[in-house]
Amino acid sequence: MNPSVKIFSGTGSQKLAEKIAQRFGASIGKINIQKFSDGEFQPVFLESIRGDYVFLVQSTYAPTDNLMELLLMIDAAKRASAYKVIAVIPYYGFARQDRKDKPRVAIGAKLIATLLESAGADRVITMDLHAAQIQGFFDVPVDHLDSSAIFIPYIEQLKLENLAFAAPDVGSTNRVREVASYFNAEMVICDKHRKRANEIASMVVIGDVAGKDIVLVDDICDTGGTLAKAAALLKDKGARSVRALITHPVLSGKAYENIENSVLEELVVCDTIPLKQESSKIKVISVADLFAIAIRNAYENKSITSLFIHSQLKNRR
Repeated sequence: MNPSVKIFSGTGSQKLAEKIAQRFGASIGKINIQKFSDGEFQPVFLESIRGDYVFLVQSTYAPTDNLMELLLMIDAAKRASAYKVIAVIPYYGFARQDRKDKPRVAIGAKLIATLLESAGADRVITMDLHAAQIQGFFDVPVDHLDSSAIFIPYIEQLKLENLAFAAPDVGSTNRVREVASYFNAEMVICDKHRKRANEIASMVVIGDVAGKDIVLVDDICDTGGTLAKAAALLKDKGARSVRALITHPVLSGKAYENIENSVLEELVVCDTIPLKQESSKIKVISVADLFAIAIRNAYENKSITSLFIHSQLKNRR
């Protein structure tokens, strides 16, 4: 008898997990996260998962309880004799700590990979890692999904007259270049210099934006400071309109205020992280369909190449 699929959610991604399960064609699995008065918690599966493919959906955004909860869920699933345990992590926290860029610091992204493997994860499905090389921190398969599969159709329906793409910093140039290539559009770069984390000292625009409808593309929006400053600079340089497409809405500190007060037409984000509050400028697009397809293909041992932008580029040619 073939193993069946069971999809469970941690407390940090319940709504998204329910959407994924619905798109997949299954009911969300029954699990209880028991909480104790001192803050400790313990996941308990309320149904048999012996011999099953168990997909655990949990984004590991702050606080770290979300990460610890996922690790405990993986451990519980392994001890309950699940056939395979797959960690579905729409937003992979600590991904910005992907290298030793100064003395005496941790490489958090590598540590998280080690913890997931030690807990017993047989596979990881995630989206838009801050740095693609984080996949190399794992010794188990990693399916790294690309939000461009969602954003491209959205950009197409906007029907912008003079479309151009902008990278809000040098680190996002490869990501933006792929999307710009799909549309045969020009790309510009907003080169920033930071005084310290979350504080920009200066920014310059590399490229011509006069009269163009600019789309900023990046993986994470944290405080919104970079986006707001980049949008203002692009408008000052003559851009007709500026909007941003960001995968993971971390949106900490004064982010909502920064976005509301910015010249951005809109900020389009994915539901990898639930929004803390509503905003007239923020629009959410769901990644549920993409993850449901990835889960089915992982279960059926099929390729997920069709979910990536390079496959779409090939088909256009």
